[in-house]
Amino acid sequence: MDFIKKHYEKVLLGAVLLLATGAVAALPFLISNEKAALEEQRAAILKRPVKPLTNLDLTISETVVKNLETPLGADFSLPHNVFNPVQWQKGADGRLLKLAKGNEIGPEAAVVTKTTPLYLILSLDSVGPSTTGAPSGYLIGVEKQASTSANARRKRQTFASLDTKKDDFTLREVKGPPENPTELIVELADTGERVALSKEKPFKRVDGYLADVRYDPDKKNYTNRRVDDSLVFAGETYKIVAITQNEVVVSHTLTGKKFTIRTKAENSPS
Repeated sequence: MDFIKKHYEKVLLGAVLLLATGAVAALPFLISNEKAALEEQRAAILKRPVKPLTNLDLTISETVVKNLETPLGADFSLPHNVFNPVQWQKGADGRLLKLAKGNEIGPEAAVVTKTTPLYLILSLDSVGPSTTGAPSGYLIGVEKQASTSANARRKRQTFASLDTKKDDFTLREVKGPPENPTELIVELADTGERVALSKEKPFKRVDGYLADVRYDPDKKNYTNRRVDDSLVFAGETYKIVAITQNEVVVSHTLTGKKFTIRTKAENSPS
């Protein structure tokens, strides 16, 4: 006992060293066991049977994509007034006009009441004097009713002989007796078409139209209007750019926007 009391620090140190030595000696066995356990876990995970994937239900996703590809189709134009408050405008006669649909004034409110065809007319007016038994030529009347020039619309006469080129035509053939032909065949300068004309039957071709347009908001009637003439709707000026048998196309002089005025009140911008 006296020995232990005198040397207890050495006894404790020896016990600690002994335990430490045992722990160090047991460490390789512990590591080996841990490696074996980890290897078993790894093998269990890697060798686990894999279940085949089931068919994925993409119905919801496909529906969303289809809806995104389809245009919304919302129409907020007139006559819807969510973003288009109803306007009122005073007409030329002082009446208040309700602009509920947007076509109560302007070109959309105009209507074509009549169109009149304008012709190119070629007529055989007379046979030229005879010099050597045959006439020297033929006096042909030319009337261009659709011309933009007032002077060109008046009938003028041109003396023509065979194969002599004129401004509007070339005489190509004389049928019947030269001094009293039954027909003249002329080639038109603008189209190259060959047409027939005689004293009894002039050649006629529609080259344009006159138009009568009614504009009810201002109680106005525009008669005998031609291409390049101007029309005034709701204080705005429009220039006629084309006239057909049933339509008049006008262009706003400031913006250049075109509108089609028809024989019925279903006009539309173009």
